[in-house]
Amino acid sequence: MGTKCRSGKYRVERDVLDEQRLEEMAQRKIYSDTHPKLTERLKDSLRCTVPKLKQRIVHSLPVLYWLPRYSIWDYGMPDLISGISVGIMHLPQGMAYALLASLPPVFGLYTSLYPALVYFFFGTSRHISIGTFAVLSIMVGGVTERLAPDSDFLAVNGTNLTGRQVNIHARDSYRVQVAAATTVLGGLIQVVLGLVKFGFVGTYLSEPLVRAYTTAAAAHAVVAQLKYIFGVSPKRFSGSLSLVYTLVDVCSLLTKTHLPTLVVSAVSMAFLIAAKELNSYLSPKLPVPIPVELITIVAATLISSYTNLNSNYTILVVGEIPSGLSPPSLPKANVFGEVIGDAFALAIVGYAISISLGKTFALKHGYKVDSNQELVALGLSNAVGGFFKCYSVCSSMSRSLIQESTGGKTQMAGIVSAVIVLVTILKLGSLFQELPKAVLAAIVFVNLKGMFKQYSDIPQLWRSNKIDLAVWLVTWVSTLLFNLDLGLAASIVFALLTVIFRTQLPTYSVLGQIPGTELYEDIETHREVKEIPGITIFRSSATVYFANADLYLEALKEKSGLDISKMIIYKRREEAKQRRRERRAERRARRQAKREKPAQRVRQAATSEMVFSVEEMEAAGHWEDLSTDKEAAHGGYPSRGNSTVFVIPDTLRNADDQCRWEYLKGGAPDCASIGSVSELQDGGSSSEDTLSRDLERVSLGSLGKWTWDVHSIILDLTTANFIDTVAIKTLRNIFRDFGEISVDVYMAGCQAKVVEQLDLGDFFTESVTKRHLFVSVHDAVLYCQNHRGASTIPRYPEYIVCLGNIAARRALVVVEIKQDVIP
Repeated sequence: MGTKCRSGKYRVERDVLDEQRLEEMAQRKIYSDTHPKLTERLKDSLRCTVPKLKQRIVHSLPVLYWLPRYSIWDYGMPDLISGISVGIMHLPQGMAYALLASLPPVFGLYTSLYPALVYFFFGTSRHISIGTFAVLSIMVGGVTERLAPDSDFLAVNGTNLTGRQVNIHARDSYRVQVAAATTVLGGLIQVVLGLVKFGFVGTYLSEPLVRAYTTAAAAHAVVAQLKYIFGVSPKRFSGSLSLVYTLVDVCSLLTKTHLPTLVVSAVSMAFLIAAKELNSYLSPKLPVPIPVELITIVAATLISSYTNLNSNYTILVVGEIPSGLSPPSLPKANVFGEVIGDAFALAIVGYAISISLGKTFALKHGYKVDSNQELVALGLSNAVGGFFKCYSVCSSMSRSLIQESTGGKTQMAGIVSAVIVLVTILKLGSLFQELPKAVLAAIVFVNLKGMFKQYSDIPQLWRSNKIDLAVWLVTWVSTLLFNLDLGLAASIVFALLTVIFRTQLPTYSVLGQIPGTELYEDIETHREVKEIPGITIFRSSATVYFANADLYLEALKEKSGLDISKMIIYKRREEAKQRRRERRAERRARRQAKREKPAQRVRQAATSEMVFSVEEMEAAGHWEDLSTDKEAAHGGYPSRGNSTVFVIPDTLRNADDQCRWEYLKGGAPDCASIGSVSELQDGGSSSEDTLSRDLERVSLGSLGKWTWDVHSIILDLTTANFIDTVAIKTLRNIFRDFGEISVDVYMAGCQAKVVEQLDLGDFFTESVTKRHLFVSVHDAVLYCQNHRGASTIPRYPEYIVCLGNIAARRALVVVEIKQDVIP
């Protein structure tokens, strides 16, 4: 029963609850009730009803859910303004990012059109803008340049057999096929993963990993655009260290920089940076941001057309942009086998960027994004777009921020932006034929500024989390050195290893009680907590499973101070010696069969004066000879005719326990000073003081050279969210091994799922039941204190046996007296 006080305190009064009593009180359901059989679940999934069919259709086509509820008055104008703003950004970014993919600029416009239309029907995010993105463009460019290098398309220049030029038309056509095949295969991979509910795969790409990956990809994008900035023609490299080789080659060609191209690049970048800073400064006062990139390409195109930059200064321009839409076509199937690894990397990276951005906006605006449906929508956008010669797409950070900040409410803004791109392709594409490629490279440079700002993550992570910093640095370095595909794989592997290491090497601690409360904290990190006498409370910061089960056991031994393995080996050796001594005692007893029955005299002595001889104890089978060699057996100990036997217990005596008596190492009081049994019973002061001093040295357990003050161990399993067969076996061994030395083991704080797994793993037996599991650590502590007592010092011995005086060598002699001897 609990009461709440006005001061904020509360008081609870209830019985100590173990798992069995908790199940009786709470009436926990059985496993079969909460977990239907596989056949039943399969039948339920295949059962078709009208509501279920409608739900599945709406789930597969989310547009059927929100479009009938679309309000033109509430959402029409915001979506129109947002769509126009994003569409204007699509034009320069589409053409610029196509250069990153090593494709003609018009295919960047195609990529900004078709995938956005497909996502309108299948997507669940209302604010992300699907289309070209720098990171994916760089990844696609790596594939196209690897499979279609310039060296494969060299043509003879007229009659001059020594002068060979690149057949640009043939090269670009094949690169488009490679990009389309990669995109279709990546889209199919995303669709399959979405249908099998594999949307959670994106969670393995942590935020530090994604940010470091995009930062390294930005470096790849910068290096790839250097040739357009400086007007040089470096060699093309692929594979590991290609970034380094390309950068070295560009640096070696700086002396051959084309100055007119460099001037155009510098002027374009200066204008873009200044305009963007002005745009950000005026953004609170502007209803929509200024289309800086569009103004730049329009101005550059006009200047280039009127000054003939291409013919007069040999500045590279975009060239012919065909008007109209190309019909769909099947990509070359023979390319699939060569790009399957790249397609998988593109699928994972594109999905990770899109879902992280989509969930950010969903959380901000209060709606839900379905991760599996997003995977399907993105896959269909890529697969369908690949048939129209598009390359891989995902959500763009810059365009999505514009769509959200300009008031976009639904996916209808994506339709408006796609219309802007469509009009450009059909009617305005030819106007950009004189646009210098250096301007597009400058747009890429400036738009990557946000990614370069992510280097500020390094000092922040250094202060907050060193492991996340290691993930960031490893991802960045591996992506720079091993290229984008291998870098991603290495990054994911390292991130997973950090998770394994953190669970395999958790923090182990011994808990103590905060005085006056039921709370328990680590005694090493809290000054005021007090360790419970006789009880060791052990906790791991991670769940126990196959990777750390052995470490868990070793840490428990270390924290408890008990080397169980050695102690059990020692105990078994002593038991073997004891059995040999008992056999020798039996032989001696048979030789003394003609004498008076010793056992009868011992019982009589126990009920009268408690005085009996060592020979009688031997013959009665209750003498334990501790001699370790022949000399000690015959003369090292007091003579058996005039000896003193002193007997004390090693643990607290309970009504349910057998009386166990053990040898106490060290010196012993002289029986002359102790006096007789009658004097002890009368309360002799000298003997009582001497016994008290000796009893203070007694622990709750002793075994030869080991003594310990622990009678119970409590395993705090509140951090465990699952448990496997290896961990169950380890826990079973802990109960068995500590039970060998009479230390009780209990568990506390097990979640219901963990209890079910223990039950299914046949953990519970007749000796280890659910009464060894407690609801909380405090319940377990109260039970241990009530069951074994809170004191670590044994009570005054109930029987003291004293015969004569100790002779030449004072020592304690081991005796074992069972309940059938002294009742």
